[in-house]
Amino acid sequence: MKLIIASDIHGSAYWAERLMSVIDHERPDRVVLLGDLLYHGPRNDLPRDYAPKRVIALLNELASSGRLVAVRGNCEAEVDQMVLDFPCMADSATLIDPQGRTLFCTHGHVFGAGMHNSVDRVPCLPQGSALLYGHTHVKVNGPSSEHSGLWLFNPGSVSIPKDGTNSCGTYDSEKPLDQAFDHVLL
Repeated sequence: MKLIIASDIHGSAYWAERLMSVIDHERPDRVVLLGDLLYHGPRNDLPRDYAPKRVIALLNELASSGRLVAVRGNCEAEVDQMVLDFPCMADSATLIDPQGRTLFCTHGHVFGAGMHNSVDRVPCLPQGSALLYGHTHVKVNGPSSEHSGLWLFNPGSVSIPKDGTNSCGTYDSEKPLDQAFDHVLL
């Protein structure tokens, strides 16, 4: 199972189009969106080419493939669900890969591992699980120092990264967990 994992598009059509190019190139089995899709939020400057209506069209086209999983970020609102053709208001989603590994997908403001301004609230997960989250706009790929047996992955931010490198992530279930995730610069 191959995934593309993205978070924090924040309404940037420019960066959403770059993300779509990665998806087209990688041809994943599923695309996981970890929230903050359309609105830039009151704490952020407008991202490059802020055009939520164009982002809506891109995401709805992607949703028509049936490969999309999305969770709610702290910037999502009911109106977002009204314009998007896929569910995006759940606080989390769980995927089980072909190896039986649990991938717990969330934004990072309701559930998280306590890193870089995310909450420290991890649900009970089996050993060898991974927590996929966004919210902080900071890339993470490694074992949790606070939660034994849990792998942490944050793809960074598609449009407003803290380190200046716009990114998404990949996951390949055929690899060992410590090699399964990677960051892709947009």
